[in-house]
Amino acid sequence: MPEIAKIERPYDGCGKCLVGLRRLSRSSDITSSPGKQREQVLAAVEAYGGHIIAWADDWEVSGATDPMQRPRLGPWLRGERGPYDGVAGAAVDRLGRNVRDCLNTGFMMSEQGLTLLTYGHDGPWDLKDPNDENRFMMEAWGAQMELRSIQRRNRETAEKNRRDGKAGGKHQYGYRYERAIPTGPVTAQVFDDGSSLADEYGDRENAHRILVDIKARIMNDGTGKITPYSEAARLNREGNHLAPSDHLRVLYGRQPQGVRWSGKGIRSMLLNKAYLGYQMFKGEPVLDEKGHPRRIAPEMWGYADHVALEAKLSAKPRENWNPKGAQLLTDRILCGHCHHRGYRVAQASYGCRTDHEGQAAPTIRVAILDEIAEDWFLVTYGQGDVWETVFEPGNGVAARIAEVEASRARLRSDREAGLYDSPDDAEWFKSRYRDMGSELTRLRAEPDRPGGMVHRPTGETVEDVWNRLDVVGRNEMLAAFEIKVTLWNAKAPRRWFAGRLHGPERDPNSAPKQRS
Repeated sequence: MPEIAKIERPYDGCGKCLVGLRRLSRSSDITSSPGKQREQVLAAVEAYGGHIIAWADDWEVSGATDPMQRPRLGPWLRGERGPYDGVAGAAVDRLGRNVRDCLNTGFMMSEQGLTLLTYGHDGPWDLKDPNDENRFMMEAWGAQMELRSIQRRNRETAEKNRRDGKAGGKHQYGYRYERAIPTGPVTAQVFDDGSSLADEYGDRENAHRILVDIKARIMNDGTGKITPYSEAARLNREGNHLAPSDHLRVLYGRQPQGVRWSGKGIRSMLLNKAYLGYQMFKGEPVLDEKGHPRRIAPEMWGYADHVALEAKLSAKPRENWNPKGAQLLTDRILCGHCHHRGYRVAQASYGCRTDHEGQAAPTIRVAILDEIAEDWFLVTYGQGDVWETVFEPGNGVAARIAEVEASRARLRSDREAGLYDSPDDAEWFKSRYRDMGSELTRLRAEPDRPGGMVHRPTGETVEDVWNRLDVVGRNEMLAAFEIKVTLWNAKAPRRWFAGRLHGPERDPNSAPKQRS
C-alpha cells in the first residue's frame, strides 16, 4: 500500500496533480467496492509518480450516466472546480459504460492536455496512439456490452413479474418488500412501519403512517391552506423524517444524502394508483385475466379516497400559502390604517410595509403580540370542545362503478387500437367486456352512500390541542378559527400597539371547525 501522506496532498502545480475517480451503481457492490477502487487508484497514481488532490466519488450513479453530467466528476471535467492535471480511475468502466460517452470524454481530455490514468494500464492513456486508442475502445465496448446484458436481464425479470403478478423493481414509499432470505426473491409487499430500519431511526420512520397522515391532513383541511407544498415545508421544518429517496437508501443499508421533501413529490405520491395496491407499469395499472387492475399489495387507501384526492388536488388553492418560517401570526395580521396584510417587518417585529402618507406604520414586537394573541385565544376558546372534521369515503359504490368503467374504457381503447383483433383475443375481449357490464349493472342497483366531511367530537379541549402543537400548527388552528389581529398607531408619530383580536361570532363552547 503506498504512503498516503505523499500521494494525497493539495494542488502544487507539479503537472501530475490528479483527481481520483470512483463510481458505483450500488454502494453494496462488493466486486467494485469503494475501498478496492481506492487501493487501485492510489497504486496507479504512485506508479505514475503523481498525487491525488481530490476524490470525485459518484455513489449510486449508473454507468450509463454521461461523465460530464455526473454530480462529482462532472464539475471537474467542466472546469468548475479549479486547476488539475487529469483523472485517475480503477478501470475504464468506472469512467462510464457507454462507448460514445467514454470516447467523447477521453478525446476531450486529450485535446485539453489532461491525463487519463487507469489501474492495469501502463502509464497514461494516449488516444493518439492507435494501439492505445483500440484498447481503450475495446474496454469501453466491453463495459457497454456488460451494461446491455444487465439491462436485458432486468427487463426480462420485470416482464416475468408482470406476467406472474409479482412485485418487483423499486417499491413505493410507504411499502417495503419481504424476502425469505435477504438476497432472495420478493415474497410479499407490505406496509413499511419502520420496524426493518436501524434503531437510530425506529418508529419515527413509519413511512406508512407518515403518508397516511399527510393524506388525512390534506383531505380533512377546510381552510384550503394545507397542501402538498405546505406539508413538504412542515416536514422539512420538523426535520425528523427522511424524504422518500433517503428513506429508501436507509432501507437498503445506505447512507442518507439529506434530500428535502418536495411538494411536487408528495402530490405525485398521493395521486399514484400504486397506493390502491395495484401492480403498475408505465403509470397505469396492470390488468389481470378478468380485465381488472391486478392487486399485489394491501391498499393504502380505497378507490373512493383516490377519487376524492384527485378532486381535492386538482382544485386551485385559495391562497398560495406555504410558510417558510415558524411564526404564530403568519397571514393573521391586518393594518388598521390601510387594511393591508401585516408582515414581519424586522428581525423581531410585526408591522405594515405600506406607505401611510407620513404617518408611522404600526409595529409591535413579535414576542409581545404572540403572547397577547395566545392569552386572548385561550381565554376566549380554550375550554371549548374540539371537534374534528374528517373525510368519510362512504360505502364506495360510486367509486367502484367509476373504477370498473375506467377498466372497461381502457379495454375498449385497447380494442380500438387493434390489440384484440385475433380470434382468440377477440373472444377474450368479449367475455371480459360482458363480465364488466354485468358487474356495472349489479353495482348500479346497490344504494350509494356518498363520501363527505363528517363533524365529530374528539373529547379534547382547544387548550389541550394547542399545548401539543408546534408554532405552525398553532397558526393553522388560528386560521381554522378565522382569527385576525388588527394593528394601528394610537398617536402618530409614536409607535405602539393599539390592537384588536377578533374571530367569528360563535359560542366559545360550540364545535369549532378544527381538526385535532
